[in-house]
Amino acid sequence: MQTRTTADRSSASNGQNKMLPEDRAVHDWYRFVLSFPPHLVRNYLKRLHVRGSDTVLDPFCGTGTTLVECKKLGIASVGIESNPMAHFASSVKVDWAVHPPALLGYAEDAATSARRALDGIGDHNGLPMFLGSESHRTPLRELPHSQSRLLLKDSISPMPLHKTLVLLDAIDAHGDGRLRQYGRLALANALARRIGNLKFGPEVGVGQIKDDAPVVDAWLEDVRAIARDLMTMADRTGAPARVLDADSRSLDQVLEPNTIDAVITSPPYPNEKDYTRTTRLESVILGLIRDRRDLRQSKQRLVRSNTRSVYKTDTDDREVSDREDIQSIAQSIERRRVDLGKTSGFERLYPRVTQLYFGGMARHLAGLRPALRPGARLAYVVGDQASYLRVMIRTGQILGDIARSLGYRVIGVNLFRPRPSTVTGEHLREEVVLLEWPGN
Repeated sequence: MQTRTTADRSSASNGQNKMLPEDRAVHDWYRFVLSFPPHLVRNYLKRLHVRGSDTVLDPFCGTGTTLVECKKLGIASVGIESNPMAHFASSVKVDWAVHPPALLGYAEDAATSARRALDGIGDHNGLPMFLGSESHRTPLRELPHSQSRLLLKDSISPMPLHKTLVLLDAIDAHGDGRLRQYGRLALANALARRIGNLKFGPEVGVGQIKDDAPVVDAWLEDVRAIARDLMTMADRTGAPARVLDADSRSLDQVLEPNTIDAVITSPPYPNEKDYTRTTRLESVILGLIRDRRDLRQSKQRLVRSNTRSVYKTDTDDREVSDREDIQSIAQSIERRRVDLGKTSGFERLYPRVTQLYFGGMARHLAGLRPALRPGARLAYVVGDQASYLRVMIRTGQILGDIARSLGYRVIGVNLFRPRPSTVTGEHLREEVVLLEWPGN
């Protein structure tokens, strides 16, 4: 029987979603602003009675919070992620076998090379100054049009972009392949936090425009932080962790049968957040997304959770065509749209994206079943939503009902935290839906 509890209410209202200072090692190499915190993973590893001999799956692993925490605790883990930047980040964050002095030496060589290439540009004091006469100034480097058109306008200024591209060449020209991966991840982190003009909240946007930034110094600082963390993790490199570049709706095609003991994850919520925008700047500059075709291919491998990721060929809504609760929500959204006179193309897609979202989650839960061992327990962090014309979507409740129809047991729904809706201001529930797979 499904139970709804408030056991986590006190901690949720006291910054439960914030990372603890002692947890920053490795997690801070690169992470989504709205990622769930490491201590939540530890909490549910205990609640799900995960042992050292078990294997934990995060089928929406993002930047690897679950995987990193499992590795710290000596527990084997598997992640699934199709966002190119997130997949890259989580893959690097669970590789702790690099010798820190080698990483530092590589970084110093790359930094020296980049500074020489930048020549007269002031990289330390932030002044965009060239040496030489007016007629001998070096033109600033730019991204190809196919890439620059993918970026949010003003997400990075011309001078920091020029320096970044020069530094990226130096990162790729030194060291071996493994060292370069750390260098690239540190650059992605510096781009999002200090080099670019982005600001992060419920949505990603453009904040204060910086004419210049100390690109090389910012990058070098992040590489040194990685090296320090690797020193502290030297005795904890044994637990295997792998990240698969795959669609979480087709897990039966990538996971071996009967291999997963527990799942801890946070899938996307049905709202208007385009998660690919959060990582767009670094994805484009690192060459992980080169043009609109790459972006489209990436989006098509994601559960549909926003209208910018809906395509005419999508069929996940068929998976829930007989579910009255989901159809009723879609109909309510459409009635509200008509009553309000909303006619934009995106607004017309609100009912469909809701159906596609739950259909995609149904496919995910169905495809996951063969990989689960009998008795496997699962924790899904999900949130209520009212993004579509203020029609309430009780995500956790519906997800639990879908899981039950697919043979799972719903063993509880814990309140993780209440949060205010950015649309209505009312408090919505962010919950952890607990499931168990009884097996055949």
